[in-house]
Amino acid sequence: MKEIEILVQIYDDASKVEKVLSNFKYIKTKKIIDEYFYDPKRDNFKPKANNRLTECLRIRRNNNECLITYKDDVFDGNKWLYSNEYETKVESYDMIISILQKIGMKKLIEVKNEKKIYKELEYEISFEKVDNLGLFLEVEYCTNDEIDVKKKKEEIQKFIDSLNLSVSDELNMGKPEMMLNKKEIEIINE
Repeated sequence: MKEIEILVQIYDDASKVEKVLSNFKYIKTKKIIDEYFYDPKRDNFKPKANNRLTECLRIRRNNNECLITYKDDVFDGNKWLYSNEYETKVESYDMIISILQKIGMKKLIEVKNEKKIYKELEYEISFEKVDNLGLFLEVEYCTNDEIDVKKKKEEIQKFIDSLNLSVSDELNMGKPEMMLNKKEIEIINE
C-alpha cells in the first residue's frame, strides 16, 4: 500500500483543533505505543544523516491490538514523498518482541501518542498528542494505484490550509525521527 501523507505540527490549542475537526466524521481514538527496531549488523534500519529513517520495522500496540509493520520510504532528492507500508496483526506482543530479540534486533526508539481519527472523503485525518513532542496533524491518502504523488501532496496541503489552523510547514520527517533528534542515541555496530 502506498501511503501518501503530510505531517505538520500544530501551534493552536487542542480545543480549537477539535472544534475544526468536528466538521468531519469522527472514527475513533487510539492510544498507541510504537516501538522501532534496528539490526546492529545491518544498516538499513539504522538512522541516516539527521536521524532520517529510510526503512523501519515497527511494533505498534494500539489499544488491545498488536501490529508489525515494515515501511520503506521514497524520496525526491532529500524530500520525503511517500512510504510503502506492509503491515499485519500479531497475536502476541510478548512473542513478537521475543522473536525480534532472538534474531538480534534492538529497540531504537519508542513513541507514545493519542490519536483521534477523522474521515473526510478520501483522507484519513489524525489529530495526535505525542508524548514529549506536542500536537500534530497528519492527513493521509492510501492507494495501491499509480498516481502523481506530487500532485496528491499538493491537494493534501490545500486541504490542510483550508482548515485555517496555525501549523508548521510539512515536517518532511516522522515522529520517530523527531524523537531521535530530541534524544542522544548512539547506535553501535556489533
